[in-house]
Amino acid sequence: MTFKRLSILVILSTFLFSCCTKEEENETKTPTPEPSPITFVSGADLSFLPFLEENSTKFYNKDGVEQSVLDIFKERGMNTVRLKLWYQPETSAASFDEVKAFSERIKAKGLKVWLTVHYSDTWADPGNQDTPEAWTNLSFSALKDSVGDYTKRIVEQIQPDIIQIGNEINGGFLWPSGRLEDNESQFLALMESGIRAVRDHSSTSQIMIHFAGHEASNWFFNKMTSLDYDFIGLSYYPWWHGKDMDALQSNMSSLKSKYQKEVIIAETSYPFTLGWNDWTNNIVGADEHLILPDFPATQEGQKDFLLELKEKIKLANAFGFCYWAPDWVAWDGPESQRGSSWENQALFDFENKETEATEVFSSPE
Repeated sequence: MTFKRLSILVILSTFLFSCCTKEEENETKTPTPEPSPITFVSGADLSFLPFLEENSTKFYNKDGVEQSVLDIFKERGMNTVRLKLWYQPETSAASFDEVKAFSERIKAKGLKVWLTVHYSDTWADPGNQDTPEAWTNLSFSALKDSVGDYTKRIVEQIQPDIIQIGNEINGGFLWPSGRLEDNESQFLALMESGIRAVRDHSSTSQIMIHFAGHEASNWFFNKMTSLDYDFIGLSYYPWWHGKDMDALQSNMSSLKSKYQKEVIIAETSYPFTLGWNDWTNNIVGADEHLILPDFPATQEGQKDFLLELKEKIKLANAFGFCYWAPDWVAWDGPESQRGSSWENQALFDFENKETEATEVFSSPE
């Protein structure tokens, strides 16, 4: 055999071996599956958790074993964590840096991140929509630009799955410039600036507009028809927003049909007791706050209320719910007057052990 023929055989053998190897790789290589999209939001607002962890608050699962809140709720079926974001708060709580770091932890657990951007240095709700101090003397044009630039920074650096443009904005936001009753066109322009920043700088973040309650929600969302958004968010607390859950179901169904948006209960809660675990006045503390006799202030009553709410959401063909502050336990001792006003509505009892109601995070049947 000549050297030339030997070289040809070697080259041919190498080629055939390479082809077989590539075919075997193609046969055995399994593509990494894409994460399944969420078809029903089972969420919890855990905005207090970084602060509670800093103060060495311990939580326990149903077996009495110490466990992180994220792990407890994820095991029960929670798939989304909601966080509030303030512009320049007095402390690190709800600051950009804290929310960004916590969001990374949440994503590492395989959970979705839902941001409620208050566009304020502190709490924003139907009665409070204060413009950040750094923006108070801006012209309206500069204020719009600031909203856009800030929202761009959020979506680029935190990359939330859901982002609210404002929190419980029944009367608008960024008062006085964006007060709905006085400056409707300016309010819509500010909303548009935030929405455009999301659309221009994120291909995945979905946008929510959030209204507290449901009885006047049609009036409000009828004013939002010029805006490009994905979710209608409603707060539902029976002592503030009515005890007729059939009416809630009807309004959710009507909103979804009329505006062709997914509807989510963005905030809700219910007490497991009317007692208290510190000396900070609680939001809920009387029978008049409850839906009686169906849902007493017991662990079973708390669970049954949430199961009924999930059923109403399902019947309305809505998209899910978020429990507000299930971790806000009495963190500062039994006599604290600066502790929690919510410990009797947490999903942890007064020993910080999960209540029966954590089971509601499981997927709906």
